[in-house]
Amino acid sequence: MKYLLPEVETDRLSFRLLRPNDFENWLPLFAVANVARYLGMDQSMGEKQQCQKWFDKVFHRYENDLGGMNALISKSTGKLIGQCGLLIQDIEGEQRMEIGYSVLPEYWGMGYASEAAQKCKLEGFERGFTDRLMSMVHVENIGSETVAKRNGMSWEKTVEEGTMNIFSIAKKEGPF
Repeated sequence: MKYLLPEVETDRLSFRLLRPNDFENWLPLFAVANVARYLGMDQSMGEKQQCQKWFDKVFHRYENDLGGMNALISKSTGKLIGQCGLLIQDIEGEQRMEIGYSVLPEYWGMGYASEAAQKCKLEGFERGFTDRLMSMVHVENIGSETVAKRNGMSWEKTVEEGTMNIFSIAKKEGPF
């Protein structure tokens, strides 16, 4: 299971693999307006269908060495608060490594996404997975854009018919 970081920790977070029994705790993410659109999901599906599609995609990545989202667990409460990880993405026919992140709504604005994304950047570069990382962010998702910029990334280009911005950083831009 390449590119996964289940043993990683930050000051406030422990990373572990997502588990099927995390489903009910992850479901509230899809109740928030625009989340499905920001994540590139079919907005006509119900919240449970969207969450199931998310889980199916995570486990498909795990099984096919395409990286994946790690569950983010609060060290102080033991609760699932989000997901973050290194993902292999096809961007305009090119295989690239993305730092993906998503946090449950009740934890927005607390710096968890930035903390986790910065740790993924360090791990990706230090483990030699790649020399360039990116985050793909819906053009209207200002919160995720802010996380990418806090992670030292700069706007690179817009893809997917103008709906997604690519922010990236090269290892040579360090030290980190």
